[in-house]
Amino acid sequence: MLGLAKGLTYTLKNLTKKKLTYDYPNEPLPLPDRFRGIQKFYPEKCIVCNQCANICPTDCITLTGKKHPDPKKRGKIIETYDINFEICILCDLCTEVCPTEAIIMTNNFELAEYSRDELFKDLQWLDENDQNLRKENKA
Repeated sequence: MLGLAKGLTYTLKNLTKKKLTYDYPNEPLPLPDRFRGIQKFYPEKCIVCNQCANICPTDCITLTGKKHPDPKKRGKIIETYDINFEICILCDLCTEVCPTEAIIMTNNFELAEYSRDELFKDLQWLDENDQNLRKENKA
């Protein structure tokens, strides 16, 4: 009988406390400032140095480029930039090593798909990924 009274007391006490749940699809979750979400890529800033692909611990980044067609201009032009989010661990190393800040992390974390093939994102998708940019990356 004592156990029943203790349980009932605990339940009644917690009924008056503030709820800790969120109405998730309708109300955005509060995320910390340094939350690491899906990457945003700026192809116009990329110099095709391959540092992001080299430092990636899971080898999920593929980056290719070609020589600039104008012989007066040096450097390379980006051809492909792909990330396989099936194996990406969102470690933020690719953004830390990028000398031109062509790749940044966003606060977007929703990547649920019905097929694994849809987790392979290309240059165009990463360029258009403007959802939930971090406060420090907004210009």
